[in-house]
Amino acid sequence: MSRRWLPSWPVVKFALDAVLIGLGFLGAYWCRYELQWFRQVEPEYWQPFSVYVPILSVLAVVLLGFYWLDGAYTPRRNRSWLDEMYSVSRGTLAGIATIIFLVFLAYRSYYSRLIFFYAGVWTVALLGLSRGVERGVQRFLRRRGIGVTRALIVGAGEAGRTVMRNLVARPDCGYQIVGFVDDMPERGSTDIGRFKALGGTERIPELVSQYNVDEVIIALPWMAHRKILSIMGQCERQRVRAKIVPDLFQLSLSQVEMDDLNGIPLIGVREPLIRGRNLAVKRLMDVAFSAIALVLLAPVMGLIALLIRLDSPGPVIYKQTRVGRGGRPFTCYKFRTMFVGAEQARAQLEDRNEAKGPLFKIRDDPRRTRVGKFLRRGSLDELPNFWNVLKGDMSIVGPRPALPHEVEQYQPWHRRRLETAPGITGLWQINGRADMDFDEGVLLDIYYVENWSPLLDLKIMLKTIPAILVGRGAY
Repeated sequence: MSRRWLPSWPVVKFALDAVLIGLGFLGAYWCRYELQWFRQVEPEYWQPFSVYVPILSVLAVVLLGFYWLDGAYTPRRNRSWLDEMYSVSRGTLAGIATIIFLVFLAYRSYYSRLIFFYAGVWTVALLGLSRGVERGVQRFLRRRGIGVTRALIVGAGEAGRTVMRNLVARPDCGYQIVGFVDDMPERGSTDIGRFKALGGTERIPELVSQYNVDEVIIALPWMAHRKILSIMGQCERQRVRAKIVPDLFQLSLSQVEMDDLNGIPLIGVREPLIRGRNLAVKRLMDVAFSAIALVLLAPVMGLIALLIRLDSPGPVIYKQTRVGRGGRPFTCYKFRTMFVGAEQARAQLEDRNEAKGPLFKIRDDPRRTRVGKFLRRGSLDELPNFWNVLKGDMSIVGPRPALPHEVEQYQPWHRRRLETAPGITGLWQINGRADMDFDEGVLLDIYYVENWSPLLDLKIMLKTIPAILVGRGAY
């Protein structure tokens, strides 16, 4: 069968939702008349399912209409499962309320109004499950190169790095970046994490053919408008989509806020997210979580302290200077996982360093103690960090705390990760920790700074649990 005669996914999704709404109403009928939750059904008021078929048809049309108006069937790369669930819940609530209103107008004594409550719960549950399965199938296919958009980024300045960090933080967007080009030699010849430097913009036609590029993302400064037009023309000739990232006077895109005045677009500069009231909210969360953690984990921390004492000579707590918010140094507390004098022995191991950039990591570090290997595997050595959080030096969620000698090697764009307090966990930590390239980890840290919210902190905390259990990148 020719591909053009196959239905698109939004059409299939629309039809599937209609079926799931029907199944949801069938589940509601089962709860109301078979299980009889909350309220018994008198025998004389029992009704067959066929009585509800007309109102089910109306309900399906109303709900699908609300979902469609809310953009549920418009393909969007940046919608998460929670975004879709919010949309489905909102549409379902509005649709059920509409149906109940219509039923009250048409029938003074309808058979059962409670059934609509059940129908709403079942519908949200089934549609939420279907969207979760949809994302699971998408991830499975994309790992095999199916359904991904192969893209080339043009420009490695602030706008280009904004694109990169969003794609690192949101792999569900479905992009596979083949690399980037930039005409500045210091940027066009150095890889940024997983993003490969492929030379200057003159190579775009060659790279589009070589890597089978589907889309070219242009992230050049606004002064280069002639070059942008030239690249777009070249993309058009090669039948490749070209998209432009607006570089508004070289501001970071996270600083830009849009408004309108009776249709006239207004562009302004907004304050950083983790400031003022937001900072107070984050600090309140930190104090509450760290205080509870210190109380609940006190027996575990006592046992760990005893094991360290029995395993090797030296202090239980290891104190180290780290760099906090705004570049201010602080003393970081961790359980000791190495022999005394490990810092002095580092010089002899430099040739075994497995990390790129300023980091120093060895998978089988000979300086670790027997207990230290176990503690590192489960990140238990970081439990004293909760005291740093309570003191205000660190946060529960934030960028990885850096060492002073690492900060000295930072490029200018790396320093943006110091705009907020370092965290016990964070996007870098839950995405591979030591297995992740330094530049890529910094991209995640900056993404966190630019997109902070209490909900994002909660998401990261929840994802930290499986990350610790799996132990990937922990050594």
